Amino acid sequence: MNRRTLMQALVIGLVAPSFAHAEKKTKIDVYKTSSCSCCVDWISHLEQNGFEVIAHNVPKTGPYRLRFGVPPDMASCHTAMVEGYALEGHVPAQEIRRLLTERPKGLGLAVPGMPVGSPGMEVDGTRRDAFDVILFGEEGGRKVYQHYDARS
Repeated sequence: MNRRTLMQALVIGLVAPSFAHAEKKTKIDVYKTSSCSCCVDWISHLEQNGFEVIAHNVPKTGPYRLRFGVPPDMASCHTAMVEGYALEGHVPAQEIRRLLTERPKGLGLAVPGMPVGSPGMEVDGTRRDAFDVILFGEEGGRKVYQHYDARS
């Protein structure tokens, strides 16, 4: 092997792993019914924000909420899992990133109901109802993780 080929191989060996690491996306498994269009819009929001989404069309999402520890009163139209945390409803991508960075003690995040203006629930692009992203834990513990003000 000549010196030039050796140098090229060395550079490729040093640079290639950083490219592979830079392109690795966080995977989110989403459990939704096939008829839900807002779930598709939320998935698009996640993908536009750099997540890799694996969508699973299931007959009912309730069993997944139960399995992942989502409180019944926080139910929405889809349930997801990301790195051991449950996500319920239209959780904004920036709060998911924050969750994965901070790693708080808890089971996951929820946006109860389907608030207008949350990701995937945009109506006219400007209106947003106030909503909270809730960090929920075992034994019913919960706290507001992030509040979003209403706007019209």
